[in-house]
Amino acid sequence: MKKPYLLFEFQNEQGNIEPLAFSEPVRILQTRELSEVPSIIEEIDQATERGYYAAGFVSYEAAPAFHPEMKTREIASLPLLWFGIYKNPDVRKESLSDSDTYSVGDWKLTGSPAHYQNGIASIKNTIAEGHTYQVNYTERLHADFSGSDFAFYRQLARNQQAGYGAYLNIGDYSILSASPELFFKVQNGKLTTKPMKGTAPRGRTLDEDKMHIAKLRASEKERAENLMIVDLLRNDMSRLAKRGSVKVDKLFEVETYPTVHQMTSTITAELTPALTMMDWFKALFPCGSITGAPKISTMETIAALESTPREVYCGAIGYITPAKDAVFSVPIRTVVVDKETNRARYGVGGGVTWDSTSEGEFKELQTKAEVLTTRRPEFELLESLKLENGMYPLQSYHMKRLLDSAAYFNFRTDEAAISAKLAELAKEFPRGTFKLRFLLSRSGEFTVEAQETAPITGPVHCSLADAAIDSGNPFLYHKTTSRQVYEQAAETMSADAFSVLLWNERQELTEFAIGNLSVEKDGEFFTPPVSCGLLPGTFRQQLLDAGEIKEKIIRRDELEDYDAVWFINSVRGWLRVEMI
Repeated sequence: MKKPYLLFEFQNEQGNIEPLAFSEPVRILQTRELSEVPSIIEEIDQATERGYYAAGFVSYEAAPAFHPEMKTREIASLPLLWFGIYKNPDVRKESLSDSDTYSVGDWKLTGSPAHYQNGIASIKNTIAEGHTYQVNYTERLHADFSGSDFAFYRQLARNQQAGYGAYLNIGDYSILSASPELFFKVQNGKLTTKPMKGTAPRGRTLDEDKMHIAKLRASEKERAENLMIVDLLRNDMSRLAKRGSVKVDKLFEVETYPTVHQMTSTITAELTPALTMMDWFKALFPCGSITGAPKISTMETIAALESTPREVYCGAIGYITPAKDAVFSVPIRTVVVDKETNRARYGVGGGVTWDSTSEGEFKELQTKAEVLTTRRPEFELLESLKLENGMYPLQSYHMKRLLDSAAYFNFRTDEAAISAKLAELAKEFPRGTFKLRFLLSRSGEFTVEAQETAPITGPVHCSLADAAIDSGNPFLYHKTTSRQVYEQAAETMSADAFSVLLWNERQELTEFAIGNLSVEKDGEFFTPPVSCGLLPGTFRQQLLDAGEIKEKIIRRDELEDYDAVWFINSVRGWLRVEMI
């Protein structure tokens, strides 16, 4: 691609993504010299005053251009600042394809884990000496890269489902940012910041998520980290605000993303008139959430400890309109692809306080890097309901499971519309037994198909899977169209088998590929607990609620000790199984 192409996928106040693309710059402004940064920013201001848009990025190492006392490492390859000047955003739809392929090698730390953990110890000494309260300490990961960087961006954005995604192809480099964090927003004279501090891993189910969120909200360490940055940003914003207008609108909120939960707070202020881009960046840059507090002395610690420059990572990515409205993200969860060397780099880290442990911080680093290696597919939520003589025997169980999974994966739902559609189909098929296949998309759209079913008389033949499943895979706990685990297991089963019985890495039996497992011993019935790695079936749950079955771990080598093996699901009920 010869011309730069910039795509911003920032969310609006309603939480909806509003894509904005720029592809025909009338001018490109960039520099690697600190002394030139102020004059270029002045040119950007002049361009927007003449009715142009400005879009691009500012690297972290540009900070001394706004405050010479701020210490950073020397910039390595990316410009300190890069902005295109545009007459208008693109009116045509996105021209790039995300169906192209790409390949990423193994991601490796620039330094060793021991080096990172030694840095944590050094920071705690610095805190003890009173030079800082909190340090945002980061590392770099590197990997070989080939293929379509835009397809990689699309995968990162899908993995992260971030509110501030951006793809910037500036020629020799492409910046792929799946950032969840707003740096600042200027709109109609109002300034908004939303610092992000405090992290917890995702659970496998909605209930596990609720436990992680509750633990995050209750964590004194995470709350102290967040509050420290809130106080820092309130002070920064006061330099731009009308007296008394700086307010903390929301404190210690938790936002959920595909791989992590993040604690955020929202701060707003009314701006004094006639402020410039230089005013904004002099007051706010770099964002306090990615430095620590106090900002200047902490940046000195960062420069001494981090072995490589951050560049656009932890800088700012965004655009300014002719109306002097602006939106900039904090480029975390951001990959830079160097097209000359075919290498990709990624910055990652977290806030270190006196209460931090080297093990805990390194684990957080690994959690935040999961966005790089996860290949989250596009999928729909799925429910298979039995419709018998115009009635749904387990409708409330299906609806609860669907709504729980929708909340877990952040799918939109309209419960009333779904219920109305099911009622309509019940009237359409008042006699007979049908299997309804219900599919729900991320946007909340749904389809339902009805297929008449014939009864199956047992016993049915089932075989044991050849390989273990990973009980940490969240897709095992939710009924979706992403069924690779089940399809792979089914490929190895006997030709005359009805289904395949799965087992996990601990040699525990879990479920059949299309139903739950129950075993019988001396007139009692047992089923594996969901924590083994299985779908919480609706019929299974009804049987548990009624006390007809109990949960129990069933080991693979114990199966022959039971009197009978049963296949259970909402459509087929109970089917006796003969293992082959």
